[in-house]
Amino acid sequence: MSERNFDDYQLSDEIRRALALLKYETPTEVQMEVIPRALENQDVVVKSHTGSGKTASFGIPICEMIEWEEKKPQVLILTPTRELAVQVREDITNIGRFKRIKAMAVYGKEPFAKQKEELKQKTHVVVGTPGRVMDHIERETLDLEQVKYLIIDEADEMLNMGFINKVEAIIKEIPANKVTMVFTATLPKDVENLCHKYMKDPVNIEIAATEVTTNSIEHSLIEVKKEDNKIPLLKDVTVVENPDSCIIFCKTKEHVNTVFAELENSNYSCERLHGGLEQEDRFAVMDGFKLGNFRYLVATDVASRGIDIDNVTLIINYDVPMEKEGYVHRTGRTGRAGNKGKAITFATPHDAKFLKAIERYIGFDIPVKEAPRHYEVVKGKAAFEEKINGRRVVRNNKTERINKDITKLHFTGGKKKKIRAVDFVGTITNIPGVTADDIGIITIQDTLSYVDILNGKGSLVLQAMEQTTIKGKKLKVSKAIK
Repeated sequence: MSERNFDDYQLSDEIRRALALLKYETPTEVQMEVIPRALENQDVVVKSHTGSGKTASFGIPICEMIEWEEKKPQVLILTPTRELAVQVREDITNIGRFKRIKAMAVYGKEPFAKQKEELKQKTHVVVGTPGRVMDHIERETLDLEQVKYLIIDEADEMLNMGFINKVEAIIKEIPANKVTMVFTATLPKDVENLCHKYMKDPVNIEIAATEVTTNSIEHSLIEVKKEDNKIPLLKDVTVVENPDSCIIFCKTKEHVNTVFAELENSNYSCERLHGGLEQEDRFAVMDGFKLGNFRYLVATDVASRGIDIDNVTLIINYDVPMEKEGYVHRTGRTGRAGNKGKAITFATPHDAKFLKAIERYIGFDIPVKEAPRHYEVVKGKAAFEEKINGRRVVRNNKTERINKDITKLHFTGGKKKKIRAVDFVGTITNIPGVTADDIGIITIQDTLSYVDILNGKGSLVLQAMEQTTIKGKKLKVSKAIK
């Protein structure tokens, strides 16, 4: 396929405007393969790795094809982890921002009642983990009769986590005349069988791993004789490399805790992330890293999927990943969105067999380099100290870019006062200089409502609404905190 530009896909102005703000300029290989087929409602099975742009490959066409007026969900996206569900929800919201597409995430460890309330609102896209999606189906709080698109993301991971039976049970609840898209890094037999059983002549698309791992990432390997040498090496490498932001991957939460404690004692601006933390804390750490609140994140593989930050400059594999796919997932956190990145792996003699498997899998040998010399560490110390004490500047946060001209307003009135979305639209478009195009997603709850005002007109609308009634009722209005 010769398309090299998003303009070739006959996308609506609203989607094109979002893509421009998100700096999606040239489609990646997976996007060139998937977008035209998805727009033609073809089923696809895509074998592709993290960092290849797969979320946008399904996000762009589904946002284009969603009918805004329909209140019930039209798209169901299944993901293996909560972190990924939240990330995909954010990506879909960003792409569909100017089409006012409402996406929500459902996952465990969050109050069921809160999700149930949100599902009563107009919702175009539901992203969720199989267990919680099944709960909603069984309790009849998720209506799937209008679902036209089913996306199964990271299908191989669903299988590894024992979700495949739940996925099949969910598929049976969705109308048969849907479009199904399956994304997976590998294609195990069980996933393949599922595809054959429930898909209509799917087009098989395979994106080579080397595409993902070599183009924008500089890979290297530093050999260490024993485990005890890793901490001093880590400190030397971070001083010499002096990254703007860095993820340090460890194989166990114990290692994460040890490395984190060492760095914290040395005054590094750092946080940790592993499966032993409460879900709320995990999300807080993720958000903090995206916002630039700290520079170093020490994590297990829980963070190798579902972190989409444009400017992670360095990945350090403190421990060699046990699974070859893990290497691609981890290193794929850098070199994103057209940026360059580095991936440095620490390897002990015990890691030889895992390394060989990784190198066979990615199709090249990882170059070995020397540990930093003492004089290099001394030379880099001053610049390192200066950077570690300054706050990280995030220049490229996609969500921030797209929300720059958007103000979320909070009104103290909702369903109980018989207020509907059309009442907000009618009242706000009466303000001089404001049109329906300046109004984004409207969320109406029992006693309060949120309205997104686009195009930098938030202050104008806020000021006007302080003096205006809606349906004859005076509502308090303020900028929403979040």
